[in-house]
Amino acid sequence: MSASPPLPLLKRVPPGLWTALVWFAAAVQPIIEYVVLPPGPGYSLDYPRDGLHSFAARTLLLLAFALVLAGSALLRRGASVAYGLVLAGTVLSTMAWRQNEIPPMQFLGVDVVLGYVAATRPRRISLRAAAVTLGVLSGYLVLRPFASDDSGTAAEPYVALTVVIAWLVGNSVFQARAHTEELHARAAAQAVTAERLRIAREMHDTVAHSIGIIALQAGAAARVVDTQPARAREAMLTVEKAGRETLSGLRRTLGALRQADQEQARTDQDRERTPGGPRPAPAAPPATGLADVERLVATTTAAGVRVDLRWRGRRRPLPADVDLAAFRIVQESVTNVVRHSGATSCRVRVDQLDDALAIEVSDRGGGGGKDRGRAGGTDTGYGLVGMRERVALLHGDFTAGPRHGGGFLVAARLPVPRSAWTEAEPKAEPKADAR
Repeated sequence: MSASPPLPLLKRVPPGLWTALVWFAAAVQPIIEYVVLPPGPGYSLDYPRDGLHSFAARTLLLLAFALVLAGSALLRRGASVAYGLVLAGTVLSTMAWRQNEIPPMQFLGVDVVLGYVAATRPRRISLRAAAVTLGVLSGYLVLRPFASDDSGTAAEPYVALTVVIAWLVGNSVFQARAHTEELHARAAAQAVTAERLRIAREMHDTVAHSIGIIALQAGAAARVVDTQPARAREAMLTVEKAGRETLSGLRRTLGALRQADQEQARTDQDRERTPGGPRPAPAAPPATGLADVERLVATTTAAGVRVDLRWRGRRRPLPADVDLAAFRIVQESVTNVVRHSGATSCRVRVDQLDDALAIEVSDRGGGGGKDRGRAGGTDTGYGLVGMRERVALLHGDFTAGPRHGGGFLVAARLPVPRSAWTEAEPKAEPKADAR
């Protein structure tokens, strides 16, 4: 799938650059209008033409520019320090012009930084910054009557109103972001719970299937135990094999299901919004394990994506829970390739090692990690969360992310005890040799 569309140009501009542009524009405009350009009919009490004639005034103004520039550069790394630098630079600019108040236009840069602090920092920090700002304005208001050239209406109340508005806007952004993160966390937790319930239902089906086999084989053994002891013995061996596999799967799955929050922190990277896919996903066939992978390959090829399936190692029967989890991982991964990658082919590798089952599904499509974070054969909305949860329940390892050189890779390693290999091996072979 194609990458997410880029942000609008205005949103791509860093907040520090916005601060510098606003503050410098407000600071340079009176210098050009009242100092650089020839005298005109108009004049300003806030910016007298001889205001910057002294060396001290020019030094203070240069220092104010330096402080604001430093604050703008440090805004992302230290918002509180950056805010203090911008506020100090604004105060120094009024001292350079020998002003008894801060002009509202000059204070817009401070409002921009305050809004950023309120949007990105905890409320106690932003309230502290707003209180400091209002304290500075109150100081100007208190000292105003003692100024020799006091005249006109005080601008501090109006500037204080802009401070309050900037804080309210930033705080609303902070609350909206916190609410969004809470919704994502809740959705991910619900996805994990839903996946665990689905695994429990599938385990119930597997146990019911095994119990059915046990009942049938036990009944057959009871009927022929006197007339055909060999067949009765073979049936009881089948009962033993099915019972051991079922008990082993129950111990692994139910033991891990009790730890409901064990892997919750690992699902944070998958909390992304999902754009729609360009092609429909292949229908999810009812599955019992890796034996259905060939059928999944055929279905996916019919959907337009060729699957290169490679087996390594000796193909031996697997415990029911491992077998089903392995198939679901392949199914979810291939479905994500069809929906989100834009690739025309993918590769599935299944490696049966001595002590584990390794699975890799890779492609060279253009869909990024954001597109893969959700989706899956069950349409739960969190495909990677479901795969990771399955692997975690079996105490395995799971990784998923962009490949070096392009594409996406899903890799899982499911441990298989050697005893499980032994229990899963057919036990009727010695009898066949004896015949």
